Formats: sequence, C-alpha cells, structure tokens
Amino acid sequence: MLRLKEKYQKEVVPAMKEKFGYRNDLAVPKIEKVVVNTGIGKALKDSKIREEIEKDLSLITGQKPKHTPAKKAISGFKIRKGMIVGLKVTLRRERMYDFLDRLIHIALPRSRDFRGIPERCVDEYGNLNIGIKEQIIFPEISAESTRNIFGLEISVVTTCKTHKEGVELFKLLGFPLRTSRE
Repeated sequence: MLRLKEKYQKEVVPAMKEKFGYRNDLAVPKIEKVVVNTGIGKALKDSKIREEIEKDLSLITGQKPKHTPAKKAISGFKIRKGMIVGLKVTLRRERMYDFLDRLIHIALPRSRDFRGIPERCVDEYGNLNIGIKEQIIFPEISAESTRNIFGLEISVVTTCKTHKEGVELFKLLGFPLRTSRE
C-alpha cells in the first residue's frame, strides 16, 4: 500500500473525526484528484519544444498529458481558436498518492528558498493550489539535459467543505503548510 494512503487511513481519519466530530469514516474529507497544468506559451509555434515539455510532464506525473486548446482567438497573443496552448494531467487513485508523496517529500524540499506552502493557497472549499516555477525540482528531470524550463500549476482537489477543514487535512497528511504570520 502507498505510504500517503496508509497515513490517511491510519492517522488522518481518526484525527479528523476527533477534531471535527464526524461520526463516520466516509464523512471525513479526502483528496479526490490532483490536476497538473502547464501553459506552453513561447512554444506555440515550435512543436519540438512542445514535445519536450510533454515528455517532461509525462515523466513527472507518470501519465500522458492532455492537450488543452484555446477557447477563443486572441490576436494580441497571436492565438487562434483551437491552437494547443497548454497541457494538463489529471491524477487519481494510486498515481495521485504516488505523485503527492514525491511532491511533499522530494520535490518541494528541493525547490530554491522553500519555506513552506502559505495557508492562503488553500481556498474556501479546502482545495490546494500551488505554483511551481521550475520543473527541474522533480528528481525524474535531469537539470543538465533540460533546455526548456517551464512552470507547473498543481491543484489538489478535496471533498472538504471549508478552508479550516482543508488546512487541517493537508497538515495531517504532511504538507509543509505555513501560517500567514510566519
């Protein structure tokens, strides 16, 4: 069994039941999915760069990314409707727990000047949104062979109803959250 999933079942569920007064294990909030996004911006015209970004994203997540087309044309950015402007991966179940475990224990501590995820990154419904400036913090990506540095946006979607529940869930799972006054 995966380390994060086991921690959720053995430690987080009883702690959340005690703190928030849930009567049933199934009422305790859980992580539904993780969505990893990236915009390809400067690589709109160059298909080689797009393929390289796609390869890196598939190495990071363990799943082939989906192409996200532009919904409408924007002449200022030279974008036509239907052009591929980003890539996205939705992770669920085992891949999700594996990715989150690597994110918490390996990738985030490797990022430059990391002092924790601000609590304000958890929205009012208990979902966590993180922006990562460089994909090279993941161990699957070799910094020496990488020519294109790109950023990622990671959304961790939960079944929480409030901000307070979401913060508590992420803290119990081991996410390095910091309070706003730190």
